[in-house]
Amino acid sequence: MKRLFLALAIALLGFGITATAQTKDDKDHNFKVAKNLETFTAIYKYLDIMYVDTLDADETIGNGIKSMLRSLDPYTVYYPAEDVKDLNMMISGKYAGIGSIIRYNLALKRVVIDEPYENMPAAEAGLRMGDIILSINDSSMTDKDVSYVSSRLRGDAGTSFIIKIQRPSTGKTMKFKLTRRAIQLPAVPYYGMQENGIGYINLNSFTTDCSKDVRRAFLDMKRQGMQSLVLDLRNNGGGSLQEAVNIVNMFVPKELTLVKTIGKLSRTNRDYKTTVEPIDTVMPIVVLVNGETASSSEITSGSLQDLDRAVILGTRTYGKGLVQAPVDLPYNGNLKLTTGRYYIPSGRCIQAINYKHTRGGYMEHVPDSLTKVFYTAGGREVRDGGGIKPDLEVQPDSLPNIAYYLASTGRDSTEVMLNWELKYIKNHPTIAPAKDFLISDEDYEDFKQAVLKSGFKYDRESKKLMETLVKLAKFEGYYDDAQAEFDALEKKLSHNLAKDLEYNKKTLRQVLTADLVAAYYYQRGALENSLQFDKQWKRAVELLNNAEEYRQLLLPKKKA
Repeated sequence: MKRLFLALAIALLGFGITATAQTKDDKDHNFKVAKNLETFTAIYKYLDIMYVDTLDADETIGNGIKSMLRSLDPYTVYYPAEDVKDLNMMISGKYAGIGSIIRYNLALKRVVIDEPYENMPAAEAGLRMGDIILSINDSSMTDKDVSYVSSRLRGDAGTSFIIKIQRPSTGKTMKFKLTRRAIQLPAVPYYGMQENGIGYINLNSFTTDCSKDVRRAFLDMKRQGMQSLVLDLRNNGGGSLQEAVNIVNMFVPKELTLVKTIGKLSRTNRDYKTTVEPIDTVMPIVVLVNGETASSSEITSGSLQDLDRAVILGTRTYGKGLVQAPVDLPYNGNLKLTTGRYYIPSGRCIQAINYKHTRGGYMEHVPDSLTKVFYTAGGREVRDGGGIKPDLEVQPDSLPNIAYYLASTGRDSTEVMLNWELKYIKNHPTIAPAKDFLISDEDYEDFKQAVLKSGFKYDRESKKLMETLVKLAKFEGYYDDAQAEFDALEKKLSHNLAKDLEYNKKTLRQVLTADLVAAYYYQRGALENSLQFDKQWKRAVELLNNAEEYRQLLLPKKKA
């Protein structure tokens, strides 16, 4: 083992010599590398020989590797051979299985089917939301967690198994034969023409060939008479950089440099240019973004902003300006390694967090005051260091506290929302088209009564803050003088579940509607239905219907 680590140290030293000239700093660095690798080897050798218990090398050294990487950035990740399939799935969006989300139902203490994907084995066989998974090939799943059940549902494409479930709506136990196949998660789960010639495309990941899906959707809607486009990148965590370049290339001219990647080694540096003629350079475009819009999504939205080709609307994006590359390791492992930063057309890098290589991997969010000004092609000011700041900031509606608790699967969950939804599905074989569906006032009243009878409880944030305020007032000596006011306020803030359910009726109806539409029309229908409640979408429509406001947003601001 010692020879192995010394060989690694020598290889690293040689790598350093070929990369740069040997300065004093280089020699000091290389000495530290060799010293620490040899020390690590010696420590593990003594542990392996003398430690009171037998060590699991995979676990002990694996934990050491993970700890080392945690001191860097969160995107540099080691994948041992058994986990490489997870990395491949993340990159490609493909895996072999039945095509369904599963989750743990705490009230039942069982894993259940949560959302089958459209046109996939689970849906085609007839599995439904809420079905309780009892066994897979006669192997009981009744006391297993989600990870265990998921590993049994996945397997090689073409292999079959028998799944036994219990359907809560009928109480019946049922068996289904399912054949696993390659599951391609849809990068574009929904697109469609809306009113006034506005097209909508929801892109939820930058997996392999997703740009082809976007292109097909765009051309299809253009044939239908599309006059303007909303590209929805909210909650899109990114993926392939090249796919982002391909999508931007649809809307901007050939031979433009969209992205530069710059790292420590010259061979990791690369310019990404548009390579084909665009399909439309004039159609008005609004790109929807939020705090979960990251990586390739930021390359797409940032490039369109820098080239003044689209209006970015929503809230500031995540701010991931780092680039990763997969590196093959011995014994079929892989390292997803951060190799550099990327820079979009204006020359800015939008990385929002500095990862200091100090004790514990210290993180420092770049303050706005330290960001630098860059300029778009048309002369508008944009900044680096903090994600993509939208041209038009629109905050989304926030969910009330009670909605989180009703939808929760946490320790005190009664699953009352799921149970009501399953009863609704049982009593309604069909519902209105996805675009128009909304549960009625009568349905909501029925749900409200179900919640009141279920024993559902939740923690109100106002109560927590009130308790904190009382403690502080007592500590600082103000409570006795203000006790009457505190008592009056506490009385007004007293728990009233029926009142809370009525006060939040509008939002809770939307949550119930979204869940039900997904059960009948899958993810495609849920996205289509959500637009009727979407504050940011409505503002995008308003903007695209106002050509002058759209034009003004793409012009430099006049200085006073």
